Formats: sequence, C-alpha cells, structure tokens
Amino acid sequence: MDLNMNLNISSTFQYWLVKHPAILHFSWSPSETPASSPLFVSLTIISYLTLTFLLSHLPLPLIKPRRLKPITAIHNLNLLLLSLIMAVGSLVTIFSYAPYPFWIICFPPKTPPTGPFFFWAYVFYLSKIYEFVDTFLIILSGSFHRLTFLHVYHHTMVLVMCYIWLHTSQSLFPAVIAANAMVHVVMYTYYLLAALGVRPKWKRRVTEFQIFQFMSSFVGLVWMLIYHFNGSGCCGIWGWCFNIFFYVSLLALFMDFHAKSYRSSKKDL
Repeated sequence: MDLNMNLNISSTFQYWLVKHPAILHFSWSPSETPASSPLFVSLTIISYLTLTFLLSHLPLPLIKPRRLKPITAIHNLNLLLLSLIMAVGSLVTIFSYAPYPFWIICFPPKTPPTGPFFFWAYVFYLSKIYEFVDTFLIILSGSFHRLTFLHVYHHTMVLVMCYIWLHTSQSLFPAVIAANAMVHVVMYTYYLLAALGVRPKWKRRVTEFQIFQFMSSFVGLVWMLIYHFNGSGCCGIWGWCFNIFFYVSLLALFMDFHAKSYRSSKKDL
C-alpha cells in the first residue's frame, strides 16, 4: 500500500514537473517565445536601471511600514513558493530526465533549447524579472542603505546570465538553478519572517549560504571545462566565459559585504 502510494506521488510529481506537455515540449525560440528577444531583455534592463536611479533620487512619499509590510510579505511569500517549485522541478527533472548523471555538466554540442530542463530555465529567467520588485520595495520603504551596488548589479547581471543560458543552451545550468532556487527558499523565508515582524538570528548564515553556492559553482565550471577539452566539447562554452567572470565578481562583492556586515563574530550568528 505504502509502495503504491509512493509510486503514485512520484508519478504525479513527474507528470506535473517534467512530463506535462507544456513542459516536455517546451522550446525556446527568440522569435516566438515571449520575452525571449535580445531587444526585450535589453529594454527590461535599461528600464530597471533607469527606474531604480530615478526613483531613488526623486522625493517620493514613503509608504508607512504598516501598509508596506503586508505587500512585502506577500511578495516574499510569492518568491519563496516560486523558488521552492523551481528547486523541486529542477531536481525532479535532473533525476528523472537526464540521459546519464553527468549530462547536466556537459550538454552535447548543438543541444537544442527544448524540453523540461529549458522550461525550468525559462521559468527561472522570468522569475528574475519579477525579483526586480525587491528593489522597488526597498526604495518605497526608504531603506536606501540596502540599495547597494551589489544589489543592483546582482539583479541586473543574473537576468543577463539566464538569457545566455537559454540562448546558448549552456551546459551546467540545471544544477545552478536547483542550487540557487534552494538558496532563495532560505533567503525569502528569512525576508518573509522579517516582513512579519520576526527577526531570525541567522541572517549571516543566509549570506554565507550564498557565498558557498558561488564557490560550489566554480567547481562545476571547472568540471565543465575539463569535459569540454577532454571530449567532443560542451554546449554553451561562450556562456561559460560570461559565467566565470560573473561568479568571480559576485563572490568578491558578497565576501566584501559579509566582511563589512559581520565584523563582529557574534553578530547574527
């Protein structure tokens, strides 16, 4: 009985997260897929940066905390649930759809951007646009000390990275999506609790979890490079070049943030 129930649950998860026709037959096409053109992503980033600059310099009336907190809580809950769905979806896809375990590290050359892996990459890409709301909530709250270069740079460049994943069918991204989504589950849980008036004492751990993710990504990137030069090549090697630059810069910025924010070893343990 328990075995049958487990099989039914597993089959249900696989259908809704991998084998549903919309997921199984997904195809990324810059001329057809919504929000997939280079013009769209360029205008989105320009609009985000322009609005961020203007809104942070205009004398806007601040929204009272009692009104803003429910909006912030709902936003964080949305991203928490979305991150959880992406994490589970990516993991189920990795374990049930990859032809062999190391396939996600090195896609064969000319891998088409179709199927469940690219569906979750597309959802992840769209989620990064929605995450721009983080910035505007910070501005509306008047917490300009949180509107750092790291914050804006991170939000902007992650969107570029996700677009490159899809555009070049870059190897390795399924593992990155799963890891990043899990980090965001933890991060948005913290933000949700903070918006509800609860201040968890593990804020520092969230930053350290992010740093650990970036450091782990380097292992994957090196692994991909080894496969690329010792085999027939990996798809999306030019995307790899962007990723290595981006991860190095992010790691440096996050470590600098960590050093400045937690100089006291007793702070936010």
